[in-house]
Amino acid sequence: MNSLAAIAEKLRGVGLRPTRQRLALAKILFSNGDRHVSAEDLRQEARAAKVLVSVATVYNTLNQFTSAGLLREVAIEGDRSFFDTNTSNHFHFYHEKEGRLFDIGAENLEIKGLPTAPEGTEIDRIDVIVRLKNCGS
Repeated sequence: MNSLAAIAEKLRGVGLRPTRQRLALAKILFSNGDRHVSAEDLRQEARAAKVLVSVATVYNTLNQFTSAGLLREVAIEGDRSFFDTNTSNHFHFYHEKEGRLFDIGAENLEIKGLPTAPEGTEIDRIDVIVRLKNCGS
């Protein structure tokens, strides 16, 4: 999804108006394949690309894209979240010292024995984050 027309169509397809700022941030997010990005990372990339957006706009856009199903939020701890352009069911490694999140192939993990969801609810998805550290740390 490299052209602005394709990005605009994708935004319209999920009910989002393709504003200048949304288009610019979507181009940064979706032009280079699947990736994990924090709001701070996206803001830095936007600044490097000479896209002038506030921190609030970056957060609002990420949350709008997540609500529309374009991104998947992966909460690491407290206020640390990544936004994943791969919205399929998959799992993650998180390297704490590097602050880096990356995918674990679904074929490498098996989930058994899920609990029954409370009455009136259903399991939406399962998030698995395997935390890594350097050997000898």
